[in-house]
Amino acid sequence: MTLKFAPLAVAALVSAPAFADGSKHRFDIPAQDLAAALQQLSAQSGAAMLYTEQAAAGKSAPALHGEFTLEEAVRRLISGSGLIYTIDGSGTVTLRPGENRQETTTLGTVMVSAKAIYDTTDPYNTDYQVRHASTATKTDTPIMQTPMSVKVVPQSVLKDQQAITIEQALRNVSGVSSGLGGSGTFFIRGFGSYLNYRDGYKSQGEWAHTEDLENVERVEVLKGPGSILYGRAEPGGIVNFVTKQPLDQPYYALRQQFGSFDLYRTSVDATGPLNDDKSLAYRFNLGYQSNHSFQEFGGNERLLVAPTLRWNISERTVSTVKLEYSKIKELGNGRVPFLGNGPAPIARERNLGEPWSFTEDEYVMLALNTEHDFNDRWKLRHRFNFKNYKQTISAIHGSSADPATGNVGRAFFAQNTDGGDFQHNFYNALELTGKFATGFVKHNILLGGDYYRTDYRATMAGFGANPDFYDNSNIYNPLHRAAPPTILPTDVTYSNSTLPWFGLYAQDQAELPFHIHLLAGLRYDNADMYSSSSGEFGSGQSPDTHSERVSPRGGLVWQPIPEFSLYGSYTENFGMPGYFGLDGQPLPAQTADQWEVGAKTELFDGRFTATLAYYDLTKRNSPIAGYLAYSRALGEAESRGIEFDLSGEILPGWSVIGAYSYMPFAKTIADETDPAVVGKRLNNAPKHNGSLWTTYEFQQGDLRGLKFGAGMQAVSRREIGFYETAQAPGYAIMNLMASKGWTVGKTKVTAQLNIDNLLDKTYHASIYSYGPTYYGNPRTFMGAIKIEY
Repeated sequence: MTLKFAPLAVAALVSAPAFADGSKHRFDIPAQDLAAALQQLSAQSGAAMLYTEQAAAGKSAPALHGEFTLEEAVRRLISGSGLIYTIDGSGTVTLRPGENRQETTTLGTVMVSAKAIYDTTDPYNTDYQVRHASTATKTDTPIMQTPMSVKVVPQSVLKDQQAITIEQALRNVSGVSSGLGGSGTFFIRGFGSYLNYRDGYKSQGEWAHTEDLENVERVEVLKGPGSILYGRAEPGGIVNFVTKQPLDQPYYALRQQFGSFDLYRTSVDATGPLNDDKSLAYRFNLGYQSNHSFQEFGGNERLLVAPTLRWNISERTVSTVKLEYSKIKELGNGRVPFLGNGPAPIARERNLGEPWSFTEDEYVMLALNTEHDFNDRWKLRHRFNFKNYKQTISAIHGSSADPATGNVGRAFFAQNTDGGDFQHNFYNALELTGKFATGFVKHNILLGGDYYRTDYRATMAGFGANPDFYDNSNIYNPLHRAAPPTILPTDVTYSNSTLPWFGLYAQDQAELPFHIHLLAGLRYDNADMYSSSSGEFGSGQSPDTHSERVSPRGGLVWQPIPEFSLYGSYTENFGMPGYFGLDGQPLPAQTADQWEVGAKTELFDGRFTATLAYYDLTKRNSPIAGYLAYSRALGEAESRGIEFDLSGEILPGWSVIGAYSYMPFAKTIADETDPAVVGKRLNNAPKHNGSLWTTYEFQQGDLRGLKFGAGMQAVSRREIGFYETAQAPGYAIMNLMASKGWTVGKTKVTAQLNIDNLLDKTYHASIYSYGPTYYGNPRTFMGAIKIEY
C-alpha cells in the first residue's frame, strides 16, 4: 500500500523497538499538544510513529494514564482529531487525515495489518461493530474471548436507522422480540422482561417504562442469565444501555427530525472540557419529541434532559456525576381485542379506547461513579444510583370481542389515583478488579458487592364492584365515553412494598497457554420482600418473604487462531421478585439455568464479527399475568434454539448488521396448578425471528458522503397466551434510508431520510398473554437535518 501525504513538511519518525503483539504497557502522558503526546507515546511504547507536522498541527491530546495496548493508546490520543491510523506488522503507527486530500508526496510502501479504527466514543465513528464489551463480565473483555453470546448495537447503527425507542434498537439482536405495546418490555429467548440497565446498574424496577435513547452511546445485550453480576434479573438476558460520557475534545450537535403523523423531534448533544488541563469535562443531552399516531386519538410527547460532569480528581482517580430527567406521555393508545383464535380484524386507525386515555412515565435519576487506580493492575470502582419513578394511567380497554356480534366488554383502570405514588430505587456497588499471574496462568479477577432497594407505593382502581367502570363497545361501530368514570374512595386499592437485597460476587477470567480462556464466577444473594395492601382488593399485611441463593457460572473459550474461537458455558440465575398470586400472597422466587455452546469469528482485520450460539434455558416459577395486578407461578418452562448474529464492514463503505433466531422448542414442561398448559408453546415466542440491515457510503469522487441503506425484519407466528388456542400471524417489513453529508468549514451537515415498513404491511407488533395486541406502524417517513462541529 502506498501512502501519500500533502506537501512534505518534516516527517516525525522515531525509530525504536516496536511491540505489536497486543500486550499492554503503562502510559503516563499529560494533556498537551498532539505532536508532543505522540512523541511521548513512542518513547514509552517503543513504537515507531509516522506522521506529518501538518497533520498534528493545532491539535491537542487528552491525558493518558494507565495500562493500554498500543492500539488503545493511539486511539485515545487521536480521539476527536480527525486523524485515523494504521499499524503494520512491525508495530509502526502511521497517522493520516480521515478525509481524502490532494496528495503529492509519496513515502515508502507500508504493509498494513490493521484497519484504521475509530474510538467507539468518537461522535463521528461509523463502525458497525465493537470488538470489546463489558456487560457480560463487567470488565473490558474482547467479545471473541467471552464465553457467552453478546451483541452490541453501536451508535452508528442507531443513527442510520434513526432509532428512538428500545424496540427499534433491539430488532438488530437475535432472539429478541417486542413486548407489550411499545412500553419498553421485550422478550429474550422466549421469556419476557421489563428490566433494563444503564451503565451496568439496574435502571428501573417493577413497572414498565419506555426508555429514551437520546443519551445512549450503544446498546449491549448479554443473551442468557446475568444475575451473577447484576442481582435478581430475568434469565432471558441483560439489556445494558451504555450512555454518552464527557469528551476531552469539544463537540456540538443539533438534530431536527420530522416525520409522518406530525412527528417532530429536537436533539442536542454538547460536550467538551471546562478548564485548560481538561480535568473537568461535561456532556449535555436533550431530546424533545411530539407526535400524533396512526390511530385516532393517539399521540406522544416526551422529554429527556441529561447533564453529566466528569472530574479527574488526580491522575489515578476520576469521578462522574450524571443527572437524568425524563417525562413521557402517551395519549389514546388503543389495543386490538381478541376475536376467536386471533386478533380482531379491525382497521389500523380504529381506536377502541378513548381520547382521554393516557399513560405517563416520569423519573429523576442521579448517578455517581468513581474509579481509582491503585497501580497498573488494581482498580477500585464505586457506583451509586438513585431513581424516583412513577407511572400514571387512566384508560379503558377491552380484551376480547364476541364473534357473533363484535361487542367488546371494556373495563376501566387507573393508577396513581391520588398523585402520591412513587418508586424509589437505590443501588450501591463496590468492585475491585485486579490482574496478576500464578505461574503460566494470567488472572483478571473481579470482587464485588452490591445493595439494591426498592420502596414503592401504588394506588390502583379498576376491575372492582363499581358498575361505572364497565361498558360495552363494538369493533364495527365503536362507542365512546365523554369522560373517565369518577373514582370513589372505595374503588382504590393501596399497596406498599419494600424489596431490599444484597449480593456478594467473585469472578476470575484466567488465560492459559494454547489460547484457552476460562471464566468462573459465584454469587450469593440475600433478598427480602415486605408488602401490605388495603382498600377494595387489600389483604392487609402480607407475610414477609426471605430468599437466599448461591448461583455459579462457568465458561471456556478456545481461540486457536485470532479469527476464530469456540466457547461453552453454564449459568444459573436468581430471578425477579415483586409478583403476587390471586390470593394476594407473594409468589415463590424465580430461578433458572442455561447451557450454551457456540463459535465466534472476527474477519477482515477485525472489522467484521459473527457469533453462532446454541442454548438450552430453563426457568422455574415464571409468573403468568392474571386478574388486575395479580399473577400465578408457572411451574417450569424451557426454551432451546440457535442464534446467529453478525455485524461489521465487509468492504470499505459497505456495512451490515444482522440477526436470526430459530427457537423450535419453547414450552411449558411442568405445572401442577394447570396441567393443560404442559407441552404448550410459550406466549410471544416466535419460532423464527430475524433482521438484516446494510448500508453503503461512497468513499470518493463527487458522490463521497452519499449513503444508502436497506433492511428487513421478519417474525413468524406467535402464540397468544399459554394454551395454543390463539395466534398472532407472522410478518415481514422492509425499511430504507438515504443520507448525504457535507463539510462546511469545520461544520458537518447531514441530511437523512428513512422509510420504515416500505410496503405498508399490516402486522401485530406486540401481544399480551391474555389476548389484546398492538398494531405496528404503517409506512412511515422520517427526515432529519443534523449539524455537527
